[in-house]
Amino acid sequence: MSAWVLPDHIADVLPSEARHIEEIRRDLLDMARCYGYELVMPPLLEHLESLLSGTGEALDLQTFKLVDQLSGRMMGLRADSTPQVARIDAHLLNRRGVTRLCYCGPVLHTRPAAPHATREPLQFGAEIYGHSGLEADLEILTLALDALKSADVGALTVDLADARIVDALLAPSGLTAAQQVQVHAALAAKDRSELAALVQHCPAATAQGLLALVDLYGDASVLAQARSALPDQPGIREALANLEWLAGHLDGVRVSFDLADLRGYAYYTGARFSVFAAGASDALARGGRYDEVGSVFGRKRPAVGFSLDVKMLAGAAAVRPLRAAVRAPWGEAPVLRAAIAQLRQQGETVVCVLPGHESEVDEFQCDRELVQTAGQWVVTAI
Repeated sequence: MSAWVLPDHIADVLPSEARHIEEIRRDLLDMARCYGYELVMPPLLEHLESLLSGTGEALDLQTFKLVDQLSGRMMGLRADSTPQVARIDAHLLNRRGVTRLCYCGPVLHTRPAAPHATREPLQFGAEIYGHSGLEADLEILTLALDALKSADVGALTVDLADARIVDALLAPSGLTAAQQVQVHAALAAKDRSELAALVQHCPAATAQGLLALVDLYGDASVLAQARSALPDQPGIREALANLEWLAGHLDGVRVSFDLADLRGYAYYTGARFSVFAAGASDALARGGRYDEVGSVFGRKRPAVGFSLDVKMLAGAAAVRPLRAAVRAPWGEAPVLRAAIAQLRQQGETVVCVLPGHESEVDEFQCDRELVQTAGQWVVTAI
């Protein structure tokens, strides 16, 4: 095998795409700052027990593992930054009130999340700790929508669900943990026959409710159908009321519901959402409430957040025009070098043409040129 062949689902990012990704990354971080979120930078690898505490089997299987040559302990390369940010909130910041944090960095997956996905996403996310009310859920969802709009991906659709609905139905089911995992898979696949076989020995109300979930997706009428089809339990009532409240506060986007949606990691405990754009093969952003995520670090705090892959977002976003630049000759004359330095200090991109390469074209769109006129170096249009 050639030495330059990369592993499957791992790729170099070349200049044009890298420029696009970096511009979007900066816009996302600027948007988070506008909302009052502080930037944190968790490490790429941690001790395995810290990295995977309370996250479930799905994240464990997605995590690359290695032995630390200094301590002999098992370490992991992060597959998701949320548990790390929860650790930072619980142990390093340890604030009493509301904490807003954001991050952007690479994560690694043992397997691609989708057929054409990368195993090295660039994950951006934002999280609120310390507020249990729906105000935090709405702020996170609004930030996610504004972040996607800043990338110019076109019309957006928000798909809402709530982890408490399935949890409430499974609580009296008598199913083992392994059987519940199978139920989750059948619900995600909308496989009614498989689900019927799995719940045939459950209490009648549980079996009927789980089977009803298969068809509970669509527009706002789904909530009314759910109230009549699902057991009248406090947790289910509250979940449906919360989803209705959130949907009522969203403007300018299409809202749908999928009450059987369990995609993503197992730490979600409440309302959750996925945001789709026309033409994108998968959700561009996912998020929701995960109040239990910090409990394994000794400090259970209300928490809600979202994340997205900047690389995937760049692939769905409109291509941005090249930044205009100034072309300048290479030279040793102090006056020329001073003129070039002054332009760069003013924020201009100045591309010096090296001797013998005058006919070459690069990534930058040079629409002006630095030329000498009457002994002075001036910028003129090309």
